[in-house]
Amino acid sequence: MDHSVEQHFEGKSPHVRNTYDTIVAASRSFGPVEEDPKKTSIHLNRKSAFAGIQTRREFLILTIKSNGDIDSPRISKREHTSAHRWYHEVKIVSCDDIDSQIVGWLRDSYLLSD
Repeated sequence: MDHSVEQHFEGKSPHVRNTYDTIVAASRSFGPVEEDPKKTSIHLNRKSAFAGIQTRREFLILTIKSNGDIDSPRISKREHTSAHRWYHEVKIVSCDDIDSQIVGWLRDSYLLSD
């Protein structure tokens, strides 16, 4: 079954879509980004996925990859998947949460997806 980006926002607050669009726009400032909707999330791809976004009624869960652990209280979940690969989840409630720290993490993840 094909999935669409729009399906992920059905029944969600309008600010959730605005927040998603802000993440995509910030990511596109680094270079080309493909939106790849899956069943439970939307992947943002360069050559491979550098971010995953799960939609909830009032917020998003942003998953980014890194080559090391990120020590921040903003990280709600971390997974060490291989010697040099970590996945970190961050709860994003509004566009205000997309600050220089989040953009920096997205940029680092984007660069790893070469």
